[in-house]
Amino acid sequence: MRVLLVEDDRAVAQGIRNALRGEGYTLDWLADGQEASCALRDERFDLVLLDLGLPRRDGLALLRDLRARPDADVPVLILTARDATRDRIEGLDAGADDYLVKPFDVDELKARIRALLRRSQGRAQPRLEQAGVSLDPARHEVLYHGQPVNLTPMEFQLLHQLLARPGTVLTRERLADTLYGWHESGPGNTLEVLIHNLRRKLDSGLIRTVRGVGYLIEDTP
Repeated sequence: MRVLLVEDDRAVAQGIRNALRGEGYTLDWLADGQEASCALRDERFDLVLLDLGLPRRDGLALLRDLRARPDADVPVLILTARDATRDRIEGLDAGADDYLVKPFDVDELKARIRALLRRSQGRAQPRLEQAGVSLDPARHEVLYHGQPVNLTPMEFQLLHQLLARPGTVLTRERLADTLYGWHESGPGNTLEVLIHNLRRKLDSGLIRTVRGVGYLIEDTP
């Protein structure tokens, strides 16, 4: 899952990046409200972590502009030191999906992120299950017909992305953005290698290739 962190305090941003590094997310960071507004207009993210006191454009103004767009349904979690009740109400009424006051416990942050992602995907259960595969985002556990499967972090992240949208073709570009974000890169065939590894470790027919477009996992009853 691709997360945009908008936070102008470098130490706080680095702490969040460290906390989420092992959670299977690709985290892109911006410290400027105007730059974040442009990024949200031009690129796709699964979740936004938004500070309010930002250079050039305040977080609430950014959020209101985002929610004014008919296609902007990305979940937003406000992370701020503003703890007054009126600030919480203003943030939620501006379009935030959740509100967390600094300083916060990183385990609570992780749990809130998982809950927002579940809600945005239209599901209530924490586990993703399809075709004998069961993935638990909180435990970073994958089972195939009840047996544990050992995946690398990138294999886990790719499988998570595909299982979260069964029956939907995810383009190569979208999957690559999810895996690498802005500041990472890999060999040109990395996506194909990851798909090959998942098929080998799970089931050769689990992930279907849609030639010229991308990949999908069929939605089975």
